[in-house]
Amino acid sequence: MLRLPAGQEALVTTDFSLEGVHFRRQWHPAESVGHRCLARGLSDIAAMGGIPLAAFLSLALPEKLPQRWVDAFMRGFLSLAKKFSLPLAGGDTAQSPGGVLADIVVLGSAPRGTAVLRSGARPGDSLYVTGELGGAALVLERLLRGSRKKVQASRHPAYFFPVPRLATGRMLRERKLAAAMIDISDGLSTDLRHLCEESGVGARVYAEQVPTAGGAANLPFALHGGEDYELLFAARQKLPAQVAGVPVTRIGEVTRGSKIVLVEGGKQRDLPAEGWEHFSR
Repeated sequence: MLRLPAGQEALVTTDFSLEGVHFRRQWHPAESVGHRCLARGLSDIAAMGGIPLAAFLSLALPEKLPQRWVDAFMRGFLSLAKKFSLPLAGGDTAQSPGGVLADIVVLGSAPRGTAVLRSGARPGDSLYVTGELGGAALVLERLLRGSRKKVQASRHPAYFFPVPRLATGRMLRERKLAAAMIDISDGLSTDLRHLCEESGVGARVYAEQVPTAGGAANLPFALHGGEDYELLFAARQKLPAQVAGVPVTRIGEVTRGSKIVLVEGGKQRDLPAEGWEHFSR
């Protein structure tokens, strides 16, 4: 039984972590898989400025999966949960006929009527992102090239052990700095499209202003790579360089209409949504 604090509304998110889609056992340490599984749900709560209250985990596991892998998965999961005083309140287990399937449900809350939605952006708002973008896609590209031995989890903590921006999201809500917000899990171009569609607006992004991990040459990773778990939000006022200790960068503005464009080298072109989309090529 769970009871919401008085005057609070429930925020609920659910997310799959599927072997072969979101992780590969030969690439990702089990502790990283558990950590990332929970981080996906916490990042959604952060994107509404919420406070996480409880998590539910359902695991489907292959019959011959070593127990030590499951133990390490749970260590990674519970270690992140402990950082946010988040109880694992329940879930389910089942035998999988194939790979590992993990479904995370996170319950959070926010004061009634204050949760930051995707639908609040208006023309003239500035677009901001937290942190750097493209780092996760850069690591994944190295893994796909067969550089597993060179890609160590300890050297790439932002990819293997991402930190959900809960404190930043909460401060943006409490100070009414964010008019609309979404987390960047599927890539900036795709998640910006989601925010613009919900708000009924367009957007203009300046390539030179996007905080790109690894340098300007990696701009495509920053625009379309997923799993950064940073926050993208619209704001009606100029923001400081950091919010809750996390860097924030203005990357563009909200516009009228529905077009989403990229300005690069003084030239403007359409910015298609080329991030991750299930059921698409």
